[in-house]
Amino acid sequence: LSVPPTPQVFYVGVDVGTASVRAALVTREGLLKSTAQEPIGIWEPESDHYVQSSTEIWEKCCTVVKKVTHGVEKSQIRGIGFDATCSLVVLDQSFQPVPVSQEGDPQRNVVMWMDHRATEQADRITKNGHRVLSRVGGVMSPEMQPPKLLWLKENLKENCWNKASHFFDLPDFLSWKASGSLTRSLCTLVCKWTYCPPEGWEASFWTSIGLDDLLENNFSKIGSVTCPPGSPLGEGLTQEAAADLGLDPGTAVGASLIDAHAGGLGVIGADVKGFHLPCEGLPITARMALICGTSTCHMISEQPRFVPGVWGPYLSAMVPGLWLNEGGQSVTGRLIDHMVKGHTAYTQLQEQVQQRSNIYSYLNNHLSSMANSCSAVDLLGSSLHVWPDFHGNRSPLADPTLKGMVVGLSLSQTLDDLALLYLATMQALALGTLHILEAMKEAGHEIRTLFLCGGLSKNNLFVQIHANTTGLPVVLPDQTEAVLVGAAVLGACASRHYSSIQVE
Repeated sequence: LSVPPTPQVFYVGVDVGTASVRAALVTREGLLKSTAQEPIGIWEPESDHYVQSSTEIWEKCCTVVKKVTHGVEKSQIRGIGFDATCSLVVLDQSFQPVPVSQEGDPQRNVVMWMDHRATEQADRITKNGHRVLSRVGGVMSPEMQPPKLLWLKENLKENCWNKASHFFDLPDFLSWKASGSLTRSLCTLVCKWTYCPPEGWEASFWTSIGLDDLLENNFSKIGSVTCPPGSPLGEGLTQEAAADLGLDPGTAVGASLIDAHAGGLGVIGADVKGFHLPCEGLPITARMALICGTSTCHMISEQPRFVPGVWGPYLSAMVPGLWLNEGGQSVTGRLIDHMVKGHTAYTQLQEQVQQRSNIYSYLNNHLSSMANSCSAVDLLGSSLHVWPDFHGNRSPLADPTLKGMVVGLSLSQTLDDLALLYLATMQALALGTLHILEAMKEAGHEIRTLFLCGGLSKNNLFVQIHANTTGLPVVLPDQTEAVLVGAAVLGACASRHYSSIQVE
């Protein structure tokens, strides 16, 4: 008798980035079978205010999941995991969206991670000096949730604060939408909300900053129950979510991760045997993951170490049972786009590129031809210098008020000048990484190898400049969509096919 073949098993990873939603169908071996992407809207009602719609984000999640699972039996898909930017979602008692802007459109109910409206509130929280600040490098960032919550209370009390019953980090909103479970991931609460396991919420912190209303009903508005990333939520997909996503009810849903942390999870455990890397044979703590996209995050799982200006140490925020320090640059990909697209010669660049390649491949080749040899490209930027903190400095200076600067400009506005400005911007970002590495080293971290993933890791020159600047070898993953793989790992872990995230 012939035995029918065992059907292949898949997991779905969903990644909600700053400007798009992506999904992947991933095999048990961690290989991507299919991917899909959809854009999402960003509104800027006022300067430094950036908002999105949770309704639109969920709809786009459903679209991409249906695309990547098309033609696959629903029964073959055993788990789904979500990651997203650490944006703030506000819902009312009936789980309907609540407006987060003066204009009052309830569909625009997400305060984005990069929204800096709460800079003044963050300053006040820092000056308050509560002990929870020791876990965020001593400085409260306007990109974290407490200052944003305080801003909503002080500026939109009637239209938003008084109506709000649920404040979610976007990754937790997505896992709730899928499973109906209000259990929050330790990743979001520990990294962005000052939660500290095993003790939990520090009631005195919220009271001291004027948000004691959040203590009601055992902190139900911001999360009463928590679990490590990848834990199974509820009974899996609800009937409604399963219908939305085109999957079977009960499909396992894993507790979520912030997008950068999903990239860290997808890349930092890579098998490097045989490549003669300095981290080979050493614990995972000799590695640092850089998740390079709209923003860059620098991560390492460690014993608890306090690094001035660097977030953490966070317990179980990325890998359960391990500590995490998180440095970061507030805008990287977005800054490069800003510099290139804002230059007078950008139109000329578009004409040159047309359909032959993307603009950055063209610029990389252009710089090589300007230098006459690849090794001399770095030297082209010797008289042009960029300070990259156009959106403030996240680490290690932890100063959101800092601005960017360019030194060495002339009156020339040629395509060569645009290429040089692009080069100088990437060099500045790499020097920012070196600055973070030096701060971590001073605190006792010993980082031997960098692991890069995200959109910018596909730019060969960006990668090479990081290696040149830091003096460390750079590893790129075989599966280039490490963030999606990390999200799928959450679904695989929740399916109980694996005993823990570390096993994967």
